[in-house]
Amino acid sequence: MNNIDTNHVLVGMSGGVDSSVAAVKLQKEGLQVTGFTITPYKIDDNCRVKVHEKSCCSFSGIIDANDVCEKYGMSHFFVDLSEEFNNKVVQYFIDEYLAGRTPNPCVMCNPTIKWDAMINKADEVGAFYVATGHYSKINYDKNTGRYILVKGFDKSKDQTYFLWRLQQSQLERTLFPLAEFDKPMTRKYAHDYELLIADKVESQEICFIPDNDYHRFLKNAVPDIEERIGKGDIIFNDKKVGEHQGFPFYTIGQRKGLGISNEKPLFVKSIDSKNNVIQVGLEEDLLNNGLIANNINLIKYPDIEDNKIFSVKIRYRDPGFPAKCKINSDGNLEIEFMEKKKSITPGQSVVIYEDDDVVGGGIIESWF
Repeated sequence: MNNIDTNHVLVGMSGGVDSSVAAVKLQKEGLQVTGFTITPYKIDDNCRVKVHEKSCCSFSGIIDANDVCEKYGMSHFFVDLSEEFNNKVVQYFIDEYLAGRTPNPCVMCNPTIKWDAMINKADEVGAFYVATGHYSKINYDKNTGRYILVKGFDKSKDQTYFLWRLQQSQLERTLFPLAEFDKPMTRKYAHDYELLIADKVESQEICFIPDNDYHRFLKNAVPDIEERIGKGDIIFNDKKVGEHQGFPFYTIGQRKGLGISNEKPLFVKSIDSKNNVIQVGLEEDLLNNGLIANNINLIKYPDIEDNKIFSVKIRYRDPGFPAKCKINSDGNLEIEFMEKKKSITPGQSVVIYEDDDVVGGGIIESWF
């Protein structure tokens, strides 16, 4: 890195209110700000017409980000990462569903697409820091020499669950300007500085599935998915009780859309992709003692003490529950909950917390 300026920050801008406020706030604090927008799809003339307003990665988002930068005299760059995004995120999403797992593509995208691209561009333009509009925080522990990912002020908007794969080298160069904000404060700031996107609707969907229809997406992405996988048995208490339409269209804990009837509600308990079988059970059958996770990334500590109790989340809206955590002999993360947990789902992220600090996380491989 040559001529890197610690007073210069590159801000990842989606065109939404959060990243726009992050950029303006940093500039008002005296930093030189450069805007940067990633496009995970090919930009063509159709993008000007087929705009999905709720998608953070729409063509309109690029325009909105550029408008904010122009208003405040910031440089703005955007880069087409459609090939990398498709190979590393979209294909991962498809492959996981075809393996009977339920993936979280945002967790994969953040370090391997967004942060890598931002830091590469920051090096190019001479900025030391990168920043985003995530509601999260970073602290530095002088005793351990480690950067720690921490929950932001607005716990209802906390996004650390999606950021657990960030590496120390990435955290070292990251700023989260909205760490002490909640959403109403962000919108007020946007109004105060006359940003046209102040009341822009938030994106709630995966950016490459703006209509939130996973079934449609999988059928379009894998045209022969129904022929390749085919229908299979739904089993309850060792008896066939129905027929599923293809296991990739189901997830652990699912109740609706099974096409079966029973005196008590039945839920998807497990998905056997090898034998094309879905096991269902009663709600109490979804409870398990713990889980095994791989692809581990530890943040707060370089290692964790065997069977130390932390608060553990197995999904974004999970409030977190106490569990014994350790790295087992296979090098995987082994977690045993103090009370049984419902619907532990392979493919999803498990994130470990110590108070508000992220200890680390992994991808759920199995449950026990």
